[in-house]
Amino acid sequence: MNHSAATLAPSGARSGARATERESVESLQARIRQMQATRLDTRTIPTHPAIAGLLPGGGLKQGVAYSVDRSATLLMALLAAPSAAGTWCGVVGVPEFGVEAAAGFGIDLDRLVLVPHPGGQWLAVTAAVADVLGVVVTRPPRRASDASVSRLTARLRQRGTTLLVLGPWPQSEAMLSLSESSWSGIGQGNGHLNARQVTVTVTSRAGRPRSARLWLPDPHEQFRAVNVQREAYRQEAAG
Repeated sequence: MNHSAATLAPSGARSGARATERESVESLQARIRQMQATRLDTRTIPTHPAIAGLLPGGGLKQGVAYSVDRSATLLMALLAAPSAAGTWCGVVGVPEFGVEAAAGFGIDLDRLVLVPHPGGQWLAVTAAVADVLGVVVTRPPRRASDASVSRLTARLRQRGTTLLVLGPWPQSEAMLSLSESSWSGIGQGNGHLNARQVTVTVTSRAGRPRSARLWLPDPHEQFRAVNVQREAYRQEAAG
């Protein structure tokens, strides 16, 4: 009797049951999409805290490219944290990259690959290095074609490699730029420059630009955020 009643239920009841099932499936699909998006967003590499807070997602993401202002110090600040955590890093087409300075900033030279002069094959070399290393720096000598950029973008996504491009780059996740640079260290006609404060601004494809005042580096060759209130008090006392 119960079986017959269920089978012969009115069409409205059956429609209601199907609607409930459809809502449950859609709800499950939404949850799966949300979980997948969360996992992708949290695929970040170790990033210095002073810079991480400026970046979309709170750090440098795997599988994407970033445009970086042509600053060797900012570049080393970006490489230091992943290198110290054990990530292999590569630098392509930057012959003036200083290994002594890199070591002083905490970059592990045993896990650093340098290709100073890739010549006309810079894009092929960058792609090959990106196949095996976690973070790759490159400086394009000329603009790459849209097709080449798309192929490299697909390879980065597949390998989970983070690309740092010195200069503008299409399809970049964000642009990191410097402004308002000021050096310190020279006293009353003597001494030497030993610290620099800069404003680092991150401009992403979505969202407003974010800026912060950083030491790059401080007098102890460390990267850190500037304590604005303390610095203002120190300058007022010195004046």
